[in-house]
Amino acid sequence: MTFAHPTYFYLLLLLIPLILWYIFKQSKSQPSLQVSSLEAFNRKPYTWKVYLRHFPFILRVAAFALLITALARPQSSDHWQQSTTEGIDIMLVMDISTSMLAQDLTPNRLEASKNVAGTFINSRPNDNIGLVIFAGESFTQCPLTIDHAVLLNLLRDVQCGMIEDGTAIGLGLANAVTCLKDSQAASKVIILLTDGSNNRGDIAPVTAAEIAGSFDIRVYTIGAGTRGTARVPVRMAYGVDYINVPVDIDESTLEKIAAITGGQYFRATNTESLKDIYSEIDEMEKSKISTQQYSKKYERYLPFVLIAFLLLCTEFVLRRTILKTIP
Repeated sequence: MTFAHPTYFYLLLLLIPLILWYIFKQSKSQPSLQVSSLEAFNRKPYTWKVYLRHFPFILRVAAFALLITALARPQSSDHWQQSTTEGIDIMLVMDISTSMLAQDLTPNRLEASKNVAGTFINSRPNDNIGLVIFAGESFTQCPLTIDHAVLLNLLRDVQCGMIEDGTAIGLGLANAVTCLKDSQAASKVIILLTDGSNNRGDIAPVTAAEIAGSFDIRVYTIGAGTRGTARVPVRMAYGVDYINVPVDIDESTLEKIAAITGGQYFRATNTESLKDIYSEIDEMEKSKISTQQYSKKYERYLPFVLIAFLLLCTEFVLRRTILKTIP
C-alpha cells in the first residue's frame, strides 16, 4: 500500500488538541448534587453505560483518522516486467589427455580447468552451454543446455583416460562447431583449452577454425601450462612416480585459430591466471538483457471513507439513544 499524498497525515496532529479539549470538557461538565450521605450510592454497582460513556468520542476520533487516510489517497499497484534475453551459446572444449595431469596448475591442469569452468558456468545463467572433450579422439560430453546443474554434473565426471590418449585439437574443435552451427543465438562462442600440440585426428586445427569462422563462431583458445618443465605423474611397475616433462604447447596454431575466428589466445601458466582468463572472457561475452517494467495503480480510499461514515453514523445513534447524556 502506498499513498499519493502522504503529507495529509500531518492533519492527524489535530487529534491531539481535540483529545485535550474533550478531557478538559469532561472535567468541567461533571454535575454535582448535595446529599446527606453517600452510603446508598457506594453499594450501587456501575452499569455498562458508565464504562461506555467515552465510546462515541472514540468513534469520532477513529472516523476523523480514517478520513485523513482517505485524503492521503491510499493506492495499491500491480508490478510486472517483460524481459528479453539475447543469450550466447557457448561450447567448452577441454583437453583430457594424460598430460593434463601435470601439476603446474593446482592440483593439476585438468582439475583446475574443471573448477574454473564450473565457476564460469555458474556466472552465466542465461546462456546455453555445452561441453566437448578430446584427447586422441573427441565426443560431446554434454550438448548445449540451459540446465546447468546437469552440465556441472557431467563436467565433474570428466577424467583422464576416458578416451584414447593423444591430442586431437582439430577434431575437438570441429565437434564443437557441429554443436553450434545451427544455433540461432545472437552470438556463438567456443572456449578451447589444451596443453599440447595437435598429433591425432583427421582434421587440422586451422581447417576446423576456418569452418568455425564460416559459421560466425568465435573461438577463444587457452594454452594451459607453465613455461619450461612441469611435474607429471607416470605409472610405473612399482606404483606412480613423478618426472619433469618439457611443456610443449603449439601457441602459433592456437593464435591462428583465434585470429581466423575473431577470438583471442590466452596463456595460463598457473591456476590464478586461468581464473583471470575466464573472467576476461566472461566480461567480453556478456548476454544482452532488456527489461521493460510496468505498473498499474488502484485507488483504495473508498473503504476508509465507508468505514468512517459508518463510525460517524454509529456515534450519532449512540449519542441520541442508549448513551445519551443530560446536560
